[in-house]
Amino acid sequence: MEAEAIATLVNEQRQFFLTGATLPVEFRLEALRTLQAWIRGHEQDISAALKADLGKGAYESYMCEVGLVLSELSFMLRHTAGYARPRRVRSSITQLPGRSYVQPSPYGTVLVMSPWNYPFMLTVDPLIDALAAGNTAVLKPSDYSPATSAVIAQMVAECFPSQYVAVVTGGRAENTALLDQPFDMVFFTGSQQVGKVVLRHCAERLTPATLELGGKSPCIVDETASIPLAARRIVFGKFLNCGQTCVAPDYILVHESVKGPFLKAVIAEVKRQFGADPLENPNYGRIVNQHHFQRLLGLIDPAKVVMGGQSNLATLQIAPTVMEGVSFDDAVMGEEIFGPIMPIIAYSDLDEELQRLALGPSPLAFYLFTSDGEKAKRVMARARFGGGCINDVVVHLATSHMGFGGIGASGMGAYHGKVGFDTFSHRKSIVNQATWVDVPLRYQPYGKLNERLMRLVLR
Repeated sequence: MEAEAIATLVNEQRQFFLTGATLPVEFRLEALRTLQAWIRGHEQDISAALKADLGKGAYESYMCEVGLVLSELSFMLRHTAGYARPRRVRSSITQLPGRSYVQPSPYGTVLVMSPWNYPFMLTVDPLIDALAAGNTAVLKPSDYSPATSAVIAQMVAECFPSQYVAVVTGGRAENTALLDQPFDMVFFTGSQQVGKVVLRHCAERLTPATLELGGKSPCIVDETASIPLAARRIVFGKFLNCGQTCVAPDYILVHESVKGPFLKAVIAEVKRQFGADPLENPNYGRIVNQHHFQRLLGLIDPAKVVMGGQSNLATLQIAPTVMEGVSFDDAVMGEEIFGPIMPIIAYSDLDEELQRLALGPSPLAFYLFTSDGEKAKRVMARARFGGGCINDVVVHLATSHMGFGGIGASGMGAYHGKVGFDTFSHRKSIVNQATWVDVPLRYQPYGKLNERLMRLVLR
């Protein structure tokens, strides 16, 4: 889409929002119901698109994309009316006899920019929250997942007029043209590098932004952990979507006393979950494109591979790969992996590892496997991260009852459920003052009695 057409689209959405059409709760609920019905009726189309873009099987597509979107829709259909109501708050003595309340208000026209790794869920989930809050929205899905982008464009065109919700497809030129527009709020999910570009554009216009980024999310397995269970859950979370998951455990820190049993359990779990030859498993996906495929191969040190390492350029597949004897100087530890490579590093002193983590960028996720409840509390309180799990991985984002987001280098702001509604809302603080009485204390001329009363009131 040309820059002029994008500017026209954004202006049309702004004009539509200014009519007040999106403010009634019933309008918002009807939009969510329309979206819900379309998704339920086109599940096979969505699954086929995800298969084409990332090789995802139907089960994984529902579990990690379609099902999570439907869950967020059901949650917001139940709660939007309550979230949209004004909330009465206590008035201070200086505001009496007025009535004070907080009114949630939509930002206006918002931009949602989404990535390729979970292209349906990471586009539609924030859209749900934006519409529930009463906004109009422009969606910009990734050009790396064209089949899913086409399904999203079809969905939006069949569900909504373009002045309410619209999709802009394309690449860097369209991204730049969109970021040059005066949106009222921008929601971005993607890499730290592109997130910085988005934030610079937003800063020029003082536009509020929510950034969902990534980072190297650590997973610690201590000496008290249930090793078979830890291996099973870590293998699932690490190799889900071929490792192309922003909250995947990036690397494993395992206590030196249990490294051997853990490594043995991981190898057994990879074989159990993916078969003797994962590249022949129809439910094992692929790397999104050749660029990322070659980048990942460059992170694998064959001398440190204890399992996997096989690849197929024709299908862009890399087998689940486990590396041990890894140091923090290795290439695989120099960037977010975002692929099916599991580096395992032994540690001896947990406090030293926590101190090292504290000195680096804050990760999006943090995972700890332990049977020591007090240690779990201490570590979770001390470590700095977006969200995480004790004795599990990844699943903390699969709920509408908690917000999901990063901190520092891994992002700012959060969404899902009530947190998502609030993210796409401005909360107006309002005092409805009485007219039947007017306390003269604040007015000049000030006298000593006024001052004594004021000091009595404000202290």
